[in-house]
Amino acid sequence: MSDSRSPASHSSPRIWKSRVRWVFYGGIGILLLIVIGGARNMNASSQPASRLGVFDGRLAACPNSPNCVSTQASDSAHRMDSIPWEGSVDQAIASLKKTVGAFPRTKIVTTAEDYLHVEFTSLIFGFVDDVEFWVSPKDKAIHFRSASRVGYSDLGANRKRMQRFVMQFDQQMD
Repeated sequence: MSDSRSPASHSSPRIWKSRVRWVFYGGIGILLLIVIGGARNMNASSQPASRLGVFDGRLAACPNSPNCVSTQASDSAHRMDSIPWEGSVDQAIASLKKTVGAFPRTKIVTTAEDYLHVEFTSLIFGFVDDVEFWVSPKDKAIHFRSASRVGYSDLGANRKRMQRFVMQFDQQMD
């Protein structure tokens, strides 16, 4: 008696499963590329908030969304402490620029006598956050505001970045 099954018939279920796997994972990969590309295109067209800068000694208020932190916010969800500063305004701006330069994917957009506007871009999706620094000689402090341009939640990214920024700034001063 001979076995009527050929060697090819034994491997065909394995080949079929392998092909299904390739199609499945390939489809997931293509979907991820589409999502990432779409997010990058959305961010490329995003514009900074219309009201950036210092007005009457204050940076703009954070929106109600949880994707913003500010040293001048009145609520604890958005509030962070300002950076104490004793030197000149020029020294503060120079130190801020130096610390900003240590962060990847940053672009200084505006530099004024006592103000700095920086764009921080996320690695994967390319989300742009606007970060403003204002050196207040009256308060002997550096105030900042960090806000996402798009979306509702940033999963705490602005707060974490600014905590790292303050630590690096302080280390640079030591």
